[in-house]
Amino acid sequence: MSAAYCRSAPGDPIHGRYHDTEYGFPTDEESVLFERLMLEINQAGLSWATILRKRAAFRAAFADFAVDRVAAFGPAEFDRLLGDPGIIRNRLKIEAATGNARRLQALRQSHGSFAGWLEAHHPCSAEDWTKLFRRTFRFTGGQIVREFLMSVGYLPGSRTRELFT
Repeated sequence: MSAAYCRSAPGDPIHGRYHDTEYGFPTDEESVLFERLMLEINQAGLSWATILRKRAAFRAAFADFAVDRVAAFGPAEFDRLLGDPGIIRNRLKIEAATGNARRLQALRQSHGSFAGWLEAHHPCSAEDWTKLFRRTFRFTGGQIVREFLMSVGYLPGSRTRELFT
């Protein structure tokens, strides 16, 4: 997305509101960070417009991205998600949601929060962030990590702070 996104998104009926009110704005709110990570994971192989169109369904399906609720999902919820036409019904991406929610619970113990974990590791190069995310989370390749970090203002390219020199 980055600079090209900032040129094309404002005023767009699908991208505009997200760009103008969220993209590149730092947050420490756990459910927001979790949602952004999960939306980026689900975007893999698809357009961002598809994800934004399905965002309300994702929020409903994943309990408004409440980490503890998603971490507690069991087989019944997994089957429900696989059958939900409002979201991306990809087994690996759904497994990543519950697994990553459990990882976020563990990060509370070691760093106080997901935001605390992010802050503890910056500044870091995009390559080092990717290695760190791959060790910590599921379904987090380089593009997913870069887009997530730009979307929450941790990597250069969004409209906000540039944390790396």
